[in-house]
Amino acid sequence: MIVVGVDGSEGGAAALEFAAEEAALRQDRLRIVSAWEVPVAAFSAGAAPPLDTALVDAIRVRAEQIADEAVATAKRLQPSLQVDAVTVAGQPADALLAQGADGDLIVVGRRGLGGFRSLLLGSVSQQVVHHASCPVVVVHQPATVS
Repeated sequence: MIVVGVDGSEGGAAALEFAAEEAALRQDRLRIVSAWEVPVAAFSAGAAPPLDTALVDAIRVRAEQIADEAVATAKRLQPSLQVDAVTVAGQPADALLAQGADGDLIVVGRRGLGGFRSLLLGSVSQQVVHHASCPVVVVHQPATVS
């Protein structure tokens, strides 16, 4: 199984494109992972109002939409591909590492939606590279299709 992380970013789209092609070449299954978490600001030490369940639901629903869109894109790119998607509540790197624990390959984009655009490697891709139990591909080029 090939595991790929998607987050709605250009880096995630490039990773998905690579992973779909690689899974088709290997005749392997593709698992798409979309992780979501509530922003840290929502947990301010008593300074913020109680966490709004509508906000949590909106974040979860958006992650599910990203996963569904990624499945459709993967099937469009590689129609014969076996694809499934999971939406996981939690830190993206942890979700990818857990889903890829028994995988053949994890694919991530170089940069996602994080705030530090000047970094050469994003925090999620860096954590996955350092802690994965299988090979990892970090896709640097932008996606050719959307």
